Amino acid sequence: MPEPAGEIQTSLFQNFFESYISIASTVPSVLCLIGNFLLVNKVPASVRILSSLFVMLVVFLVITMLVKVDTSAWTTGFFALTIGCVVVISSASTVFTSSIFGLSSLFPMKNLQALISGQAMGGTISAIASVIDLAAAADVTDSALAYFLTADIFIVICIMVYLLLPRLEYSRYYMSSLKQSPSLATVLPNSSMEAEAKAGGTTNTSFLAKSTSIPPLRPILQKTALLGFCLFYVFFISIIIFPSLSSNIESVSKSSGSLWSTKYFTPLTSFLLYNFADWCGRQITAWIQVPGPRSKLLPALVLLRTVFLPLFILSNYQPRAHIRTVVFNLDVYPVVFTVLLGLSNGYLGTLVIIYGPKIVPKELAEAAGVVMTFYLMLGLAVGSACSVLIVHLV
Repeated sequence: MPEPAGEIQTSLFQNFFESYISIASTVPSVLCLIGNFLLVNKVPASVRILSSLFVMLVVFLVITMLVKVDTSAWTTGFFALTIGCVVVISSASTVFTSSIFGLSSLFPMKNLQALISGQAMGGTISAIASVIDLAAAADVTDSALAYFLTADIFIVICIMVYLLLPRLEYSRYYMSSLKQSPSLATVLPNSSMEAEAKAGGTTNTSFLAKSTSIPPLRPILQKTALLGFCLFYVFFISIIIFPSLSSNIESVSKSSGSLWSTKYFTPLTSFLLYNFADWCGRQITAWIQVPGPRSKLLPALVLLRTVFLPLFILSNYQPRAHIRTVVFNLDVYPVVFTVLLGLSNGYLGTLVIIYGPKIVPKELAEAAGVVMTFYLMLGLAVGSACSVLIVHLV
């Protein structure tokens, strides 16, 4: 007897939910990054950062209020609403993240590294909270309510902390350095203004700085092209695998009915382990920064991560429609693969991000930080789209 259309649709939502979320959270972000780059010199970073935080707070408050609402009668509508919220939140988050990256590019490299490590620490704490909640909570809606209330509180804290940032003498010193730097136009290669200056002309650079509303893109792209590709490919591979593939890998002993194989395997081996390894990889860059930004070994290591695709596909991914062979049929294999995936993502991704703004003139550091974020989000967007295809092929 064929399944009802409603049940088939619900099953599709469940099977490909992570892929849909990945697409909704990454594709719109690319457009927002382009807009944010165009606004770097038009809209102050403080306005972009605070407005994006307030947008995220409003959407999270709406989601929090919907937690206790029974949506079983309108699953399609609720799914569409969820995707819409993800689009808005990820778009605002992209503006916030790229603006923060651009702003932190004015600070020493150790501050940018700490910012990137903090991101991964947030993911690790979230994964730990998920496991604890899984073990202790009796009602899933109570858990969801606690999660979203926590998110609301943390966004409010972020707003308060950011408002305190300009009051710190350390922050004021580096944030004011941009205002004291030469105009962006003076770093353009082969510009007519530079030629005029060499010829003894008197160019009004202060006027030119005021009229330059969009940062010069060409010198940034020329300097960061290789690093940009590396950043793109690191996150392209990572988002294809995590979470679309890795979260569907089951324990080979699931039929035993043990708590490890049925309840804790995916939260521990996929989400917690990956986020913790990612955080460790980012933290290592505080002490070790090799290979260098111009080393040929760096893109080689990035391309080598392609091998993770067949490794995860040939693990115990379920359900399988086309590739029936499971080569790595022990639980230890996905654990090792996940650790290596997270470590390499954190280490290589962080190296590339902190190198980008440091190999361009200081006057272009903020814009270069936004461009590097664009490479990152482009990798996530293309990778999330490819993850849907990979899941269908498996």
